[in-house]
Amino acid sequence: MGPLRAMLGALAAALLLAPSPGFAADPCADYVPQPKPRNAGRDVVGQDLDTILDRGFMRFAVYEDFPPYSWMEGTEPRGVDVEIARLIAGEIGVAPRFDFVAAGETLDTDLRSYLWKGPVVGGSVSNVMMRVPYDSAFKCRVEQVVFTGQYAGEGIAIAYREAEYPDGGPVPAYFRFDTVAVENDSISDFYLTSFAGGQTAAGVRRYPTMAEAMAALNSGEVMAAMGPLAQLEWGRGEGVAIHEPPLAGLAKARWTLGVGVHFAYRALGYAVDDAISAGLQDGRIAAIFASYGLSHAMPER
Repeated sequence: MGPLRAMLGALAAALLLAPSPGFAADPCADYVPQPKPRNAGRDVVGQDLDTILDRGFMRFAVYEDFPPYSWMEGTEPRGVDVEIARLIAGEIGVAPRFDFVAAGETLDTDLRSYLWKGPVVGGSVSNVMMRVPYDSAFKCRVEQVVFTGQYAGEGIAIAYREAEYPDGGPVPAYFRFDTVAVENDSISDFYLTSFAGGQTAAGVRRYPTMAEAMAALNSGEVMAAMGPLAQLEWGRGEGVAIHEPPLAGLAKARWTLGVGVHFAYRALGYAVDDAISAGLQDGRIAAIFASYGLSHAMPER
C-alpha cells in the first residue's frame, strides 16, 4: 500500500464530496469528544521539549520508499520531508533522527502508531510526524494529535505526453477514450472511476505506485497520468508536460500539508511551528522544493 493512500484515505470523503452548509459552518458540530487516552510509560519518554533539548536530538517519522518526499539513498535519508525535518531540528538546536515508517490502512492508524500510542509490536513513538494533511473536520476526530506546522500546499494535477496533446493538456472527460495512469486506490483512482457516472473508468490504468505510473507515461504506455503535482514533477520525463485543470466534482483538489505532534506536548508543537514559519518566510522551504525540481505552493496557515 502506498503512503498517499494511508494519508488521504481517511480524508477521501471530504475530498470527493462537496461539504454541506452545516459542515461548512462548523466542521466539528456533530463530533462528540472522546475520553483522553492514558499513555503507557514508553509513550512519554523523551517527548517533551526540555528532554529533547537535554538529550540533543529529536525523532521524525517519515514514510519509507516515498520519493520525492522521503526515502533512503544508501545510508543517507533523502527527500523534501527529510530536509524540512532537518530545518526544524536546526532551528530548535538539536540533531534530527529519522524513523522510516510503513503506511497503515488509514491516517488514523499511522498517527496512533507513530505519534501517541506506538506500534502494536516493538518500536516507539516519534516526536514529530511529517507530511500530515490538514483537514478541519478530521482534526476534530483525532484529539490525541496537534496538527500544526503547515509547510506546503499539494494538489492533484495531470501529466501528459505533449505529442499526444499538441493543443494543450487533457481534462478528465478525455479519459473516456484516452488512457491515464493512476496509483491504485488513490484519490485520482477514486475520482476517475466515479466521474460522470463512471464514464472515464475505461481509460484508467492502475499501477502499484505513482513512480510506476509515471514510468508508464514516460515510456508511451499511456497518454497521461494523474496524481499529486510533486510526484508528477519528480517522475516527469522528456516530452511530458503537467497542468492543473479544473476538476469538476472534486470538492477539494488541493490540500495543506503540515506535521503532527502529540497533544500533550504543546511547547514542542509551538517550537516546530515557529521553525517552519521561519523557513517559509526566508525562502528556505521553497529552496528545498526547488532543489528536488519541485514547485512549492505556500500553505494556508
